[in-house]
Amino acid sequence: MKVMAQIAMVMNLDKCIGCHTCSVTCKQTWTNRGGVEYVWFNNVETRPGQGYPRRYEDQEKWRGGWELNKRRNLKLKGGGKFKKLATIFSNPILPEIKDYYEPWTYDYTNLTDAPLGDDFPVARPRSLVSGKPMKIEWSANWDDNLGGIGDPGAEDPMVAKVREQAAEKVRFAFEQTFMFYLPRICEHCLNPSCVASCPSGAMYKRSEDGIVLVDQDRCKGWRMCVSGCPYKKVYFNHRTGKAEKCTLCYPRLEVGLPTVCSETCVGRLRYLGVLLYDQDKVLEAASVPDDRDLYEAQLGVFLDPNDPEVHREAERAGIPHDWIEAARRSPVHALISTYKVALPLHPEYRTMPMVWYIPPLSPVVDALAETGFDGEDADNLFGAIDSLRIPLEYLAALFTAGDTSPVRASLERLAAMRSHMRAVQLGDTPSESAAEAVGMNAREIQEMYRLLALAKYDDRYVIPTAAVGDAKALEESVCSLDYEGGPGAGGSGPFGGDSGRPGTAFVSIESFHGARRRQTADSPDELRTPTIDDAEKP
Repeated sequence: MKVMAQIAMVMNLDKCIGCHTCSVTCKQTWTNRGGVEYVWFNNVETRPGQGYPRRYEDQEKWRGGWELNKRRNLKLKGGGKFKKLATIFSNPILPEIKDYYEPWTYDYTNLTDAPLGDDFPVARPRSLVSGKPMKIEWSANWDDNLGGIGDPGAEDPMVAKVREQAAEKVRFAFEQTFMFYLPRICEHCLNPSCVASCPSGAMYKRSEDGIVLVDQDRCKGWRMCVSGCPYKKVYFNHRTGKAEKCTLCYPRLEVGLPTVCSETCVGRLRYLGVLLYDQDKVLEAASVPDDRDLYEAQLGVFLDPNDPEVHREAERAGIPHDWIEAARRSPVHALISTYKVALPLHPEYRTMPMVWYIPPLSPVVDALAETGFDGEDADNLFGAIDSLRIPLEYLAALFTAGDTSPVRASLERLAAMRSHMRAVQLGDTPSESAAEAVGMNAREIQEMYRLLALAKYDDRYVIPTAAVGDAKALEESVCSLDYEGGPGAGGSGPFGGDSGRPGTAFVSIESFHGARRRQTADSPDELRTPTIDDAEKP
């Protein structure tokens, strides 16, 4: 057993309202630069739909991820070393700008500088790539709110797959349309095909937290990583000639703050936490012959942080104590391994993704209520799950390689929780039968409800810091312009008059505690200046 730690994310799709706040704040933070105008590290897709880039899930075309060869060994779907060497100067398996969208701005000077006249000036769209006038035909959110209507639904690769398996399950008649939102970031996989595809070794996975990053100094712009990623979450900056991707906001995580997309999420649907896993089992799990067994195989890779043997092996592997404790309190571990309501996105790519999703249940409640039945009753809910407006087969094609059993089990647990907690809220005695039917008890149902519906900031984001634990060993110099009368002398910093000076809390620690207090304070009294004692607190 070789224990390693990984920062992972879970998203509750029942809560996503498609506001795109996560996309906009991520864009403003990370890709508000030249050459990456078309890049969205975080995007929110409407399903059914083609996604971003268009039809990225069609691996017969894009050849991303892994597959098994005749000897049942993993190999890159896009080809091995010799094929990459043969195509290194002309990689043919790449999305074009039209598959993303050609970024544009508007010729606003036509509006502001137009002379007086009888006609109305217009701001024509102008390409940010070529600078020439253009016609807008596609963008990152082109499918938005069009699920099941016209081309966006029919062109969805998952719809095509489901139709092959069950021709009558997905129709686009008005009364049978369905849609839900799917936020996507880089999966920071346990078995990343982008890392294996990179000829220069610029793409790497950090051993301390599992985040997949690009070394900009080593990147040669071969773009094999773009081809190798089946989720198409690696992008090419055409100005710098380098690959770029989601960093999981690692500078924030290192001081205990959640990612920008999590922090700004209106629906509070994201959870961040630590998972412990056995690195020795990753290859075996990714190599199981049947795609439908990949979900259970990946669950088998994760370790129980409450197991004393796992604890000992984690300490032996050099994992810090506060990371082990964070793994014990991890909401991600609870939703994935304890309650088993979260599922991986496209496990059939065999990359072992680490961003998981709780499938949507909401439409079944409304549909039952419209037919005159009690939409929150457990018996009604269980009976209606197989006839959801969002077909189980479609959800299974997204999350469990076509196996509907884990999807049904997840939805049944969510339905049992709704029925149980409605009885509690109405002052009735909840029936134990609903919880028992899904292999849970009343206490577990209520704990899952607290995590999904009531969890506060510190319960949703359990992130061990890289800085706080080593605060005593860190040094931060005084400003080099801090001389008498200089611009660094005196004054008041953002966290007090002695901000960052010797004898006070370190600036990074102050920033972490100050930002966290601003997000979680219930009263102005809690917004006090932190001290060095705060840095020593877990």
